[in-house]
Amino acid sequence: MDLHAYWQYQSNDVLTELGSTDAGLSSAEAAKRLAATASKKKEKPQLLKDIILFIAQFKSPLTLLLVAAVILSAFLGETSDVFIILFILLATGIMSFIQERHAGLAVEKLRSIIRSKVKLLRDNEATSVYSEEVVPGDIILFSAGDIIPADCLLLEENDLHVNEATLTGETYPAEKEIGILAADTGMSKRTNVLFEGTSIVSGSGKAVAVFTGKDTVFGTISASLSKPVEETAFEKGIRKFGYLLMQITIVLAIIILAVNIYFGRPLIDSLLFGLALAVGMAPELLPAIMTIAMSAGSKRMAKQKVIVKKLSSIQNLGEVNLFCSDKTGTLTEGVLKISGITGIDGNENATVKQLAYLNAFFETGFSNPMDDALKTLENVSADGYQKTGEIPYDFIRKRLTVAVTKDNANKLISKGAINNIVAICDKVLLADGTTASITDHQKAIDGLYLQYSSKGFRTIGVCYKDCAENAKFTKDDEAQMTFAGFVLLFDPMKEGVIDVIKELNNNGVQLKIITGDNKLVAAYVGEKIGLTNINVIAGSDIAKMSPEALVIQVQRANVFAEIEPQQKENIIKAFRKAGYTVAYMGDGINDVAAINAADVGISTNNAVDVAKEAADVVLLEKDLAVLNAGILEGRRTFLNTLKYIYTNTSATFGNMFSMAGASLILPFLPMLPQQILMTNFLTDFPYMAVAADNVDEDELKVPQKWNLKQLKNFMIVFGLHSSVFDYLTFFVLYKFFKTEQVFHTGWFIESILTELLILFVVRTHKSLLKSIPGKLLIALSALGLLITIALPFTPFAAQLGFVVPPFQLLGIIAGILILYVITADIIKVIFFKKTAI
Repeated sequence: MDLHAYWQYQSNDVLTELGSTDAGLSSAEAAKRLAATASKKKEKPQLLKDIILFIAQFKSPLTLLLVAAVILSAFLGETSDVFIILFILLATGIMSFIQERHAGLAVEKLRSIIRSKVKLLRDNEATSVYSEEVVPGDIILFSAGDIIPADCLLLEENDLHVNEATLTGETYPAEKEIGILAADTGMSKRTNVLFEGTSIVSGSGKAVAVFTGKDTVFGTISASLSKPVEETAFEKGIRKFGYLLMQITIVLAIIILAVNIYFGRPLIDSLLFGLALAVGMAPELLPAIMTIAMSAGSKRMAKQKVIVKKLSSIQNLGEVNLFCSDKTGTLTEGVLKISGITGIDGNENATVKQLAYLNAFFETGFSNPMDDALKTLENVSADGYQKTGEIPYDFIRKRLTVAVTKDNANKLISKGAINNIVAICDKVLLADGTTASITDHQKAIDGLYLQYSSKGFRTIGVCYKDCAENAKFTKDDEAQMTFAGFVLLFDPMKEGVIDVIKELNNNGVQLKIITGDNKLVAAYVGEKIGLTNINVIAGSDIAKMSPEALVIQVQRANVFAEIEPQQKENIIKAFRKAGYTVAYMGDGINDVAAINAADVGISTNNAVDVAKEAADVVLLEKDLAVLNAGILEGRRTFLNTLKYIYTNTSATFGNMFSMAGASLILPFLPMLPQQILMTNFLTDFPYMAVAADNVDEDELKVPQKWNLKQLKNFMIVFGLHSSVFDYLTFFVLYKFFKTEQVFHTGWFIESILTELLILFVVRTHKSLLKSIPGKLLIALSALGLLITIALPFTPFAAQLGFVVPPFQLLGIIAGILILYVITADIIKVIFFKKTAI
């Protein structure tokens, strides 16, 4: 049997070929198959991953050029500095490797918390396993919201509809049914097949896994096509800025090399100096700093019960200034409670209660708070009833129907949104048990619905009709039914939610409610949580708007009610076009498109698989306080990454630029190549602590955005400021301390200390003394300072080209540094006040 066209065979034949049965595999057999599957996967061992990561630390073209130049000089006999330079490069690479490896492992550990599970049969019992543990022959049980983990042949189904847009591009759900198809049936027409990577929209089903992993259709496509990950705004800004610095660096290095050769200086020395200068100026630590900062942020966020699936989403989270969400479970407790069940006379009604209970008891779709609440009703029972059919809920009909039988009496019972229930009814159930035309009682129904909704109750309708025995029920059977009454549900407000919303507002984040509930209920909730000047837009109004009009209208409204699933995506896109950075939180099938459309898609760990898979961030608790903490962590990570960039564009860039200029006017090189690289190493060392640095509270309250213009201006202002003090140092060293070795030693000390000190200046927008740095940053900077001052006194100082500096020189350098820090701090405060976004 050729299983590559398994849809052409009887299900029993496929099960036999796979060595399985309708009851599923045994646990032992599944484990054996999983081990066999794992051995086929070309998973890189951890050691190989580590080696690749370590080599990647040296992939910078500038670093590779420097290594090549060093090797060349060794061949030419210039061996004195070779080992020193290679040692410094190796030490820098090891430091970066250790940090990135630690960050990567931490992120993988966090991601494992939110892995998707699949319900299947093992040992003839239903159990749950991780998606990647599914093997060919497993019998999988599906319900709405599940992501399909393998290519499967359908064994049973109940009104099963699947979203296959990821494979076929068709946005309308595909209806599935058991059967046999021709071997040459096209992929989009294989109605008896479930494909890996697609998701269940509605209904339920049972299927056997035929292919898994790379053997599936999705796996084959993934292996041949690699879609690049879309860059965030922050990543684009970083990349452009990195290219800018790299271009300046390369041009400067070439000019320096050419001029030094022109003046007749040794070729190898000039080449090494130019390349070392380029390495010193290049922001080679930027990728590592970003990874470390984001990893540290993700670990802090995990403690706040926020799991980040994609590290770069942390930067986007820091930019968020608008949060959109449904009210259920976010603003409210998310646990629906029954307030009452009434007939059309407004009084409690036992018949309606029994019908609602039966509908909830027998439905087999995805679990929801409404049915959970109805199942707890007292003085009702399903004893003696048998289920004979089901028409699952979908977001077009907005109702769910079950067929039951008892004592040869067969009934079809529906519950759902009031308007959608009334639409399929032609009669109403009266208090005395008789029925009447619904037309005569439409006003009474509308009046009660309005009354209940204005009090904040979520109100659903219940209807029924007698039906034939053992019929195959479809949506067409939902007609000519009898409206029985109302179920009144309420969802209590979450404790402390008003305070959290105020805190979000104080942190520059607006809240907008997007819900499927009617306008009255949505407005009621908005008032209860403290929204002012409530402006409600209904889905019916949005349907009449052009995309351009929607962009204008969404800015005026703060509550969106009676919203259809596809309209959520349109609302999010309109907000983004209006200039907002949007976070959207959802946990249902109908939220997936909006989650994908948002700058930051957020879901919860108990969400349906397809929503959790689409999200960038997953909350372990559906709580606004948790989200607020996550946004602040995003801003903290964003700001700490900027600290490295600001430092790199002020003292580091300024020092190297000044050194390049000095090499043109001095009769000797202002610093030897190994000294430049040692400067780079000692200043990079404390930068690693920037990721864990403290951030000023007032900066955390403002949404952060990438501002390349501000950064360029900062580079010019502080680069020039740094150069002024650099040339002052050059003048003192050359005028009063003539020797080349003393010049190198003095400039080395001054260069490193300015870079260490400027980090403490630019790490805050306030005055230096008004902001407390992190303890690790202070400790590593102090260590770098001690090493810098101690190096000229060590036994190997001569190999590095250092001499013991005169005491007077150290005093002059100290004076220059004090003046440098004071003026830099003043200029910084003025700069950020004038260039504030």
